[in-house]
Amino acid sequence: MTVKERIRERLVAEFAPTFLEVVDESYLHAGHAGARPGGETHFRVTIHAPAFAGKSLLQRHRLVNAALAAELAGGVHALAIKAAAPEP
Repeated sequence: MTVKERIRERLVAEFAPTFLEVVDESYLHAGHAGARPGGETHFRVTIHAPAFAGKSLLQRHRLVNAALAAELAGGVHALAIKAAAPEP
């Protein structure tokens, strides 16, 4: 299973999102700090989930970071997050 697939699987299990996009942007960072041959180090996540309703930006980011703690500790160098509650 790829890192991207693990990120997607973990976020779906944790938040049951109404929208989820996980993009591997590692190719944009080739040669930079934290980049590895083969990529899977830099990701952008856009997630909409009911769990984020009433939460501040910082709280939403902390929830996502906590859900992905193993991936962040295991080689993901950068994670850009856009997290929001679904539109009513």
